[in-house]
Amino acid sequence: MNNPGFQEVCSREFVSLRSWAMQFKQASSDFLTGYFATHERRDKTKTAYRSDLAQFEDFGGNNLDLVSLNGSLIERWAAHLREQEYSPASIRRKIVVLKVFCSYWVRKGVLPESPFWRVKLSIGRIEQLPRTLTEGEMRALLAQARRNFSRFTKKRMRAAMARTAPASGQYYRALRNLALVDLLFATGMRVGEVSALDLQDFVVQEGVFRVQGKGGRDRLAFAVDAETVQIQREHLETRMRIETETPALFLNASGKRLSTQGIANVIAQLRKEAGIERHITPHMLRHTVATLLLRNGVDIRVVQEFLGHTSIATTQRYTHISKEHMIGVLRKLHPSLGLRTKTEISA
Repeated sequence: MNNPGFQEVCSREFVSLRSWAMQFKQASSDFLTGYFATHERRDKTKTAYRSDLAQFEDFGGNNLDLVSLNGSLIERWAAHLREQEYSPASIRRKIVVLKVFCSYWVRKGVLPESPFWRVKLSIGRIEQLPRTLTEGEMRALLAQARRNFSRFTKKRMRAAMARTAPASGQYYRALRNLALVDLLFATGMRVGEVSALDLQDFVVQEGVFRVQGKGGRDRLAFAVDAETVQIQREHLETRMRIETETPALFLNASGKRLSTQGIANVIAQLRKEAGIERHITPHMLRHTVATLLLRNGVDIRVVQEFLGHTSIATTQRYTHISKEHMIGVLRKLHPSLGLRTKTEISA
């Protein structure tokens, strides 16, 4: 029977049956396998997608299937996330993951349309400013790492230990920690980028690091300070004497790649030893150097390239902090304050 109307009805019924047959848990697993097979993303991104989809599944219930995934459920989930006091940025990310998931199954012909076509969400503006260290805190953190390594300053001791230093030894860990905190501040790298560095990524002669940037956008990071280059060179020379199968530049005590959590632990320990009371993350060092560059008059386009931002809008977040500093200085030192005082006195 060559009846277009009948064929269209059958097609819709077939799609509906396919949809009913696929539970959300299976759809999520198939999506992660299929989507990331054709889209190059970091492991961290895939982990975030899996976590966000699992969270939505928990909210929808164990028997959630694709047909039940409608606009009303999505809106209730967004409201639930707001009640749980998730930040607008986190809510937006979770909604985007679910939207990509739905679009994937529309393209596969399993969903007749995306439920997001009937969804209206007001997530709110994202106005969270980057958290930074003060210049004093940054100076104290670097000084503590140098003090820890200074125990090995005698040339003969340093040379002997460098030749035999295992990854678990005090000498290597003190040098590694100094190299880490200095590199994070000097280059503004993300903690994941530092963790992913391999031996071959440091071009010693030029003081340049090849960085696997966010979203597959690779770039070069330059160490312009002679002391930074010397620290990184000394770490590289010591690291190359450690026998291990991993090509990682920074090692943990087991001789394997130092993870992002391992780097965070290093910063946390240095922070405690330096007497800094508030919590500090590796990413705050990136925020700090970006803010100080802008405060010192560096063009925002240069800072954008330095940080590896795709959009200038991302870099502009740091200008708010720089403006606050400028306004604070002006309120204390602007010459009109002195002039007004003299005028008021004479009057």
